[in-house]
Amino acid sequence: MRTAVLLLALLISACVLSQEVMINIPGRNSFSLNGKWNYIVDPYENGYYDYRYEPFDKNENPTGGYFLDRKPASKSDLVEYDFDLMPALMVPGDWNSQDDKLFYYEGTVWYRKLFEYAKKDAGNRVFLCFGGANYETDVYLNGRKLGKHIGGFTPFNFEITGILKEGSNSVVVKVDNKRRRDGVPTLNTDWFNYGGITRDVCLVEVPGTFISDYFIQLAKGKQDLISGYVKLNGQNASQKIRIEIPELKIATEITTGESGTASLEIPVKKIDRWSTSNPKLYQVNISAGGDAISEKIGFRNIETRGTDILLNGTSVFLRGICIHEENPMRGGRAYSVEDARMLLGWARELGCNYVRLAHYPHNENMARVADEMGILLWEENPVYWTILWDNPGTFENARNQLTELITRDKNRASVIIWSMANETPVSDARTSFLKKLVTHARELDNTRLISAAMEVHRDPAKPNDRIVEDPFAEYTDIVNFNEYVGWYDGLPPDCDKINWIINYDKPVMISEVGAGALQGLHGDALTCWTEEFQEDLFRRNLAMLSKIPQFRGVSPWILCDFRSPRRHLANIQDGWNRKGLIGENGTKKKAFFVVRDFYRQKATEFEK
Repeated sequence: MRTAVLLLALLISACVLSQEVMINIPGRNSFSLNGKWNYIVDPYENGYYDYRYEPFDKNENPTGGYFLDRKPASKSDLVEYDFDLMPALMVPGDWNSQDDKLFYYEGTVWYRKLFEYAKKDAGNRVFLCFGGANYETDVYLNGRKLGKHIGGFTPFNFEITGILKEGSNSVVVKVDNKRRRDGVPTLNTDWFNYGGITRDVCLVEVPGTFISDYFIQLAKGKQDLISGYVKLNGQNASQKIRIEIPELKIATEITTGESGTASLEIPVKKIDRWSTSNPKLYQVNISAGGDAISEKIGFRNIETRGTDILLNGTSVFLRGICIHEENPMRGGRAYSVEDARMLLGWARELGCNYVRLAHYPHNENMARVADEMGILLWEENPVYWTILWDNPGTFENARNQLTELITRDKNRASVIIWSMANETPVSDARTSFLKKLVTHARELDNTRLISAAMEVHRDPAKPNDRIVEDPFAEYTDIVNFNEYVGWYDGLPPDCDKINWIINYDKPVMISEVGAGALQGLHGDALTCWTEEFQEDLFRRNLAMLSKIPQFRGVSPWILCDFRSPRRHLANIQDGWNRKGLIGENGTKKKAFFVVRDFYRQKATEFEK
């Protein structure tokens, strides 16, 4: 691989973090940059650091060295790389599944894309928008650094109006997927660390003052009041905004202040509320000055009362499944609408009305397709296992990723739960960390439920007792916990003896339950890794959990087998977590049908 030892005289604006997220990219005037991008693998990060390991953009005053799109000016000009001679990766997509040499690679890869562009109006503004890139991303356009984004699963964008050229342009992106002790997630996870530009990339052209954000949902606890806000970005931020919902014969105007934000309250006499059996979406049109945007939005209420979860005032049992953002048929990260329809279609075939998107924000297509299909969603911040609870930078990272997730999906009727974390060990620092995230989430969106995947405890003096007790449960709307009785905790027959102690007057859900099984491996019910073992475990677990008085939902772990470098057992795991109800080849295991039958029974009970 060629490396760079050149010095470039760059007039670069100050490096900034990515700017406030622009929502509803699919509904805007966009120009796709998806497709082939040339790439350079840079494990020593020679394109970013000099030979003294000083960053070239030290003190926000870069002096050169980036793998930028530059040709030698003369025969004596030393340039030790050339994007034109390098192979290409498809974007969106991870590098691990596209290049065998990069399968387990963790480090830096530089991407380059050439494109032609001409603005539709000289007064318009243009933004470069990424759906997501894992994990730390530095972005450059035409030799100038736009900024940095940290976090592998949330969208980010940069304004490029003054840097974009009429005609030929070059965008270079440095993506580094190294796991970090102070990161979110941290070093230790149980999923595959796919690297790269894993979601859509596009240019978005908007007027000088444009509609950057809006929140339009039924007010908390109300079925006759739509509330929220609309936010403008630009110099002419104080102006009238028109909101129309033609099917409801709604047309109203609000006026923004100097901040560009205006709140709204729209009474509605009769509205067809979105539900799992009737996923009704209304066309919502917003216009302000020279900008206009449309989006299909569903309106529904979600709340808890005592031990019940109420969707539009009716008690529901959440028949769920956990899903990782992975396409087992193609391999690699799932990202497309087709991927979403396949995964959620399997969930629907299982009998699900609910899906837990674990353990990080999934791509936007999942929530949009769930809106159409009538599937409820749990969306999760990647606060996983052993975060550095006392590190202020780690908290700000988690807070920012939560902000970007809620900003993106707050208008999706399918999303009913914001999850703060998964299986985090109890401590004062941890509970304080998560409590602050809850406060922030409720400030951004008070219409949805808050939860987290908590853990089960045991009393050594009472071996059959399983205790769910967590100080963080005081701040959640639902008590969710992961349990593996019969797998990590004893054998399946032990389910028949377990006594659950859960002293909360709240709905209780099981966020994970399951066992590993190699699809196609058969034996008796006590032979580990067989489909029969997994089948028996689910029969016993579902019967056991049904005895919990507050039991209002379950999401077995997991829909499909998925890759995990933690799983080494030869001829069984081979780098896969085998807890899927569907194998890596798309074949359903015997446990799939046990869960499906249980859900049919639950649907009958709750839909009487």
